[in-house]
Amino acid sequence: MAVSHTLSRRLAVTGMSCAGCVAAVENALRSAPGVTTANVNFAERTAQVSGDVPLPTLIQAIRAAGYDAAELKDAAAEAERDAAEHAHYQRLIRNTIAAGALAAPLMIAEMAGWLPVVATSAGQAFWISAGLVTLAVMIYSGGHFFTGAWRQFRHHNANMDTLIALGTGAAWCYSMLVALFPASVPSLAQHAYFEAAVTIIALINLGAALESRARGKASAAIQRLLGLQPKTARLVEGDQERDVRIETLQPGALIRVRPGEKIPVDGDIVSGQSTVDESMLTGEPLPVVKQAGDPVTGGALNKTGTFVFRAIRVGEDTVLAHIVASVRQAQNSKPPIGRLADRVASVFVPSVLIVAMLTALAWFNFGPEPRAGYMLVTTLTVLIIACPCALGLATPISIMAGVGKAAEYGILIRDGEALQRAGQLTTVVLDKTGTVTTGRPTVTTIIAAAGFSEDEVFVLAAGLETGSEHPLAQAILDAARGRGLAIPAVEQFEAIAGHGARGAVNGRTVLAGNRQWLDMQRIDTTLLQAEAERLAAAGQTPIFVAADGQAAGIVAVADPLKPDSAAAIARLRQLGLNVVLLTGDHTATARAIAAQAGIERIHAEVLPVHKASVIAELQSQGEVVGMAGDGINDAPALAQADVGLALGTGTDIAIESAGITLVRGSLHGIADAIALSRAAMRNIRQNLFGAFIYNTLGIPLAAGVLYPATGLLLNPMLAGAAMALSSLTVVSNANRLRGFRPPDLPGGNPR
Repeated sequence: MAVSHTLSRRLAVTGMSCAGCVAAVENALRSAPGVTTANVNFAERTAQVSGDVPLPTLIQAIRAAGYDAAELKDAAAEAERDAAEHAHYQRLIRNTIAAGALAAPLMIAEMAGWLPVVATSAGQAFWISAGLVTLAVMIYSGGHFFTGAWRQFRHHNANMDTLIALGTGAAWCYSMLVALFPASVPSLAQHAYFEAAVTIIALINLGAALESRARGKASAAIQRLLGLQPKTARLVEGDQERDVRIETLQPGALIRVRPGEKIPVDGDIVSGQSTVDESMLTGEPLPVVKQAGDPVTGGALNKTGTFVFRAIRVGEDTVLAHIVASVRQAQNSKPPIGRLADRVASVFVPSVLIVAMLTALAWFNFGPEPRAGYMLVTTLTVLIIACPCALGLATPISIMAGVGKAAEYGILIRDGEALQRAGQLTTVVLDKTGTVTTGRPTVTTIIAAAGFSEDEVFVLAAGLETGSEHPLAQAILDAARGRGLAIPAVEQFEAIAGHGARGAVNGRTVLAGNRQWLDMQRIDTTLLQAEAERLAAAGQTPIFVAADGQAAGIVAVADPLKPDSAAAIARLRQLGLNVVLLTGDHTATARAIAAQAGIERIHAEVLPVHKASVIAELQSQGEVVGMAGDGINDAPALAQADVGLALGTGTDIAIESAGITLVRGSLHGIADAIALSRAAMRNIRQNLFGAFIYNTLGIPLAAGVLYPATGLLLNPMLAGAAMALSSLTVVSNANRLRGFRPPDLPGGNPR
């Protein structure tokens, strides 16, 4: 049986000029056999495609729609694309200068009344010459508009190039007609619009250049992340050390890192110690002490000491590579509000062409003399002002800036939908162990029942737990070893999820777990209940131990709060969120932890399989729920929640089930993510409102609705300037997100 492999490819798409192109490229990709998802980012001019489909098929589909593409598969391809973007920016500047050099003197002479009348022989010669020079400048500075429009026409599409080419082309053709045959038009209509055509091209090129530069700033987060990884590493081979290219490193290699150097790849320290700054990866501002046995992450900055570490993950497997991939994936995704804008943009250009045609007919049939002149001016103005660039940029440029900013705070957002939903949360459900607490429990108390000693209870419990991987089991084993007790091996070990474990220790049948587990086995725990409740009320988890059907005692384990949990939960409540503690632990223990953390609502003694049901119940009550957890048993609940928030210190399956990953593992990341989401969505709504209002008001003004009452018409050159400024305004507004700071962080120090 054939195995299907779903691949994800990132493509650089060339030829897109407006939001209408997004729908054309996406539809072309989605129609290719084997494609499962395709998202085009107009702001970045890229496409993210998933599916079992060969690369040539994707490129051919894009070319069939009138565009071109190349795969962005490595750093070299990214660098080549960046170089092409820079060259495009420089070309736009040259186009602007060339068009402006002709437009400025023509405009000044026109306004000063220095230009000859076209009806005279001298005037006719001047305007014919001006038309030919204008044509040359239009070909040099605006030729890409006309070739783009022709390409779209051949593929039965229309985009921004179509509008600009039709508008400026019509202005030039009409003006040339007047210059060649002035007697063919009424005397009042004998006016050339060469300066309008070339000025519009200059303004649109300038706007595109400024937009390109601003877009580069919005995507700077990726460049900063890529800049974290050094180009070389110091390889240790016996007594010799040498610098090698990072691409040549293999797992198992020994690498030396000196003070002030960046760690090249992920691994574990073999010798030496130092303090390491991981702030660009985790958002944690304080350097972390690292010594032999501790993990280190590629991209982090070594501060004071020197150490040798063994490479574990290299290339695309490093944490930094995954972070870059995650940020890119999120930046190319679309939130629901963005898909709405794309649907509008996909029909916008054809609608504008219809409006322009109706405008021309209305002025030609009902307008004052010179009708042809008025018809040309209004139609040209409609075509120019209606470009939907701002509409296409409104969402993706904010997503790029917002997701990039989140990465700086150690928050990885999987897609645009998670970013949008995070700001709509009304309730946050927190798992206890490893989320609110440190997840590193310690034994605090041992209580022996009649007929058993403390050491005997401890030995039985530790022996049984040698077969378990539960965090509480590790705490018991560590404490038993700390007492110097001989720990026997367990046989016939069996773990019962959500309850406990059983097995044979020193020939005795031993059970350990919660009270319900012993009750299910019909073991009487009555004499231990009072002690268990006292321990639970103090925030300790009582683990009941039984031997050969008799209650032997209790081993109490405490998992302290993370140092910043209470402050982070207070921030969540200040943001207007309900906070719920969800745990499989004893109710009294959960209440004690909740009281310390400032949480009022708890769901305790919940089995792992029922955690998702608690989320579903809250959702049925109308709550928009975020679930934060770090364990395997949290994965179903993370998937059920409207937004899953996985702590990066947790398991891979929990992270895969979540929409947002908090690399640092601090609950402050949840408050930061929600605040950033709200800021990003507010920014997107501002952009969309501005874009819609611009076109809603601009098109009627361009068509001349105010003329009957005021006698005023919008100048086509002002329309060109307004169109360029609308895109620049949207991009500049999105770039404000680059200055985002969480509300309670004066000075902007990241956590």
